[in-house]
Amino acid sequence: MGGIWEMNAWSLIKSGGPIMAPIILCSVFALGIVIEKLLYFALIKTNVPRLKKQVFDYIKNNRIKESIELCNANHSPVAKILKAGILKFGASREEIKESMEDVSLFEIPKLENRLSALATIAHISPLLGLLGTVAGMIASFHTIQVRAASLNPVTPGDLAGGIGEALLTTVAGLMVAIPTFVAYNYFVHRTNHFVLEMERGATELVNFICQVTETQP
Repeated sequence: MGGIWEMNAWSLIKSGGPIMAPIILCSVFALGIVIEKLLYFALIKTNVPRLKKQVFDYIKNNRIKESIELCNANHSPVAKILKAGILKFGASREEIKESMEDVSLFEIPKLENRLSALATIAHISPLLGLLGTVAGMIASFHTIQVRAASLNPVTPGDLAGGIGEALLTTVAGLMVAIPTFVAYNYFVHRTNHFVLEMERGATELVNFICQVTETQP
């Protein structure tokens, strides 16, 4: 009743043929990237509104050193952007913006790291499954040709191996591709959210610093 779900993993791999090897390799790489990205985003997660409020309060009270220490204690890329701007406190608007833009050139690639690899795995996994399907069907037709040439009748058992290989690789490719694609879209969403927070924080900090410096005697 359960079909392939009642078979053990090794039996499925053997039945799927040689194409199962790269599909499994793709699943291992995808899992490793997903775990790495989850740990990274968990590390840099922070309460951005509270961070900005604390930083702005320090700057307003001319406690620049404390604001820098607060940013140093935070692993978020938003904190690093804010720190770059604070270090230019008293400089011109253009210098502050340029300093934060320089930091963003290092932080954004960290957020996007390995996302292209995850997207590649999500795209090639079903293609590998399709390749296995074609290979399995070719094997089945070859069996028919050999049996026909020897004037022997073709039985369902003669075709089962090739057809089974074809269907198993398709299933395996989709089972790798679907969760990988979901994970990719999730990480892209998180990355875009962080980039937006960085841009918003940078703009607010520039305006705030310029406002504070202009009101100081």
